[in-house]
Amino acid sequence: MGEWAMGEQLPYALYRASQVRALDTCAIEHFGIPGTTLMERAGAALWQWLARAWPQAQRLMVLAGPGNNGGDGYVLARLAQQAGRQVQLISVGDYSRLRGAAATAAAAYAETGAKVHAWPDWNDTVDLIVDALLGTGLTRPVSGDLAAAIARANANHAPVLAVDIPSGLSADTGCVLGDAIRAEATLSFIGLKQGLFTGQGPDCTGRIAFDALEVPAAVYASQRPSARRTAWLKERTRIPPRPRTAHKGHCGHLLVIGGAPGLSGATHLCGEAALRTGAGLVSIATHPQHAAWLNLTRPELMVTGVADIPPAVTAQTAAPAEPLATLLARSDVLALGPGLGRDAWGRALFDVVMHQPDSRARPLVVDADALNLLAEQPQHRDHWVLTPHPGEAARLLGCNTADIAADRFAAVTELQRCYGGVVVLKGAGTLIAAGGLQAPALCSQGNPGMASGGMGDVLTGIIAALLAQGLDAEQAASAGVCLHAAAADQAAAAGERGLLASDVIEQLRAQWQPTTACGLASQTVV
Repeated sequence: MGEWAMGEQLPYALYRASQVRALDTCAIEHFGIPGTTLMERAGAALWQWLARAWPQAQRLMVLAGPGNNGGDGYVLARLAQQAGRQVQLISVGDYSRLRGAAATAAAAYAETGAKVHAWPDWNDTVDLIVDALLGTGLTRPVSGDLAAAIARANANHAPVLAVDIPSGLSADTGCVLGDAIRAEATLSFIGLKQGLFTGQGPDCTGRIAFDALEVPAAVYASQRPSARRTAWLKERTRIPPRPRTAHKGHCGHLLVIGGAPGLSGATHLCGEAALRTGAGLVSIATHPQHAAWLNLTRPELMVTGVADIPPAVTAQTAAPAEPLATLLARSDVLALGPGLGRDAWGRALFDVVMHQPDSRARPLVVDADALNLLAEQPQHRDHWVLTPHPGEAARLLGCNTADIAADRFAAVTELQRCYGGVVVLKGAGTLIAAGGLQAPALCSQGNPGMASGGMGDVLTGIIAALLAQGLDAEQAASAGVCLHAAAADQAAAAGERGLLASDVIEQLRAQWQPTTACGLASQTVV
């Protein structure tokens, strides 16, 4: 079991709705595939998938909207009825608006003598609901009969199979527009829509399957993907194996800076995650209040207490005092922010790091309160990785979290433009933007159990450790996010609820082994 659909691995390319429509048009106009043929193929794929996934479902309800999505539903309904299933087809919306291939599909269904029920003529006693209400063209909140049908389908206890995309979900942003179908599975066609995998998409899609409908590969040359899906099994192949002659000096020295009073656990999690990801040495510069005992459960961490720094030392022309100066000089990579806090101590450390002579060239991962301090003192750098959650992203962009959620792809792109380097926008369907011509990456692994304290500190340690081992910022961020998610998926095998950040650390080392499951994506089909 893994990221599989219709017997093949899910594609990595992701598209916006307009691009998928362009692919569809290209197949029809330039490769001579009639729209009716594509619709018949879609209906057949739906029927085959349904029959395999729900072989015992005898009573089917197909909710058909007034567009091409509804046309796919009419084809499926006809094939299911011919196979002996009991089909209840409900036309929702203006039936007279059906045009082209969709009208042809509706006529073929009617020719079988089957009845088309008009909303709200609905029998709730069904084994499976097929959502063929709305496709990818939705741009405003659903309303009227369509909204009522979505709500009623969600209230029914029968599982839902969504055609192409759950109705009410934005194909571009992953936002729910008013209300959306909560499907148990989604079969998507031609091109995977980027909104399926991030924002509220994972709550609506269930398992994701894909069928290209036999569209020639040359069709895809007409569109550059708007984003790219990635996962640990893919990212792991980009990381060279460790030489048999390697020693700790080859694997990098990471310095974690943070851990204000009461927040020492964040630096411990970050440092231990870095060690488990393969960093050769990990030092921690933290508050003296807890420095003496921070490494009691992980003696491999080298912990040093850093006292309050006089304001003059944080000036751009001043050098930091010992022992921080030595720690900075010996380290190859910095991780700034876990448990840093925003009081005078944390602010002073932030200023020291930002004003180091080589700070713009040295790899640096910025997280947690260091991001909040950065929002107060914005700057642009090429060699850092920023890892904000939506709240921190909103502060960095001077907006609110609702603005970030409204279009996560736009948000991560704007963060990268403003601050440079590589930006990791955390959340369901974590996004990684490196700028330039490269499309944002989207990690399709992970699970809801990761919604607990310390997960971000673990991710910071993972990315920083990969930087210390020689990966560039984009590689370290993409691979780090996917390794983090894969380890969390492995840890969640014992249950998502109650998953701890330290549970994820325990699974990191196993993800490098060729025989490991490497974590299963949350969007899978059986």
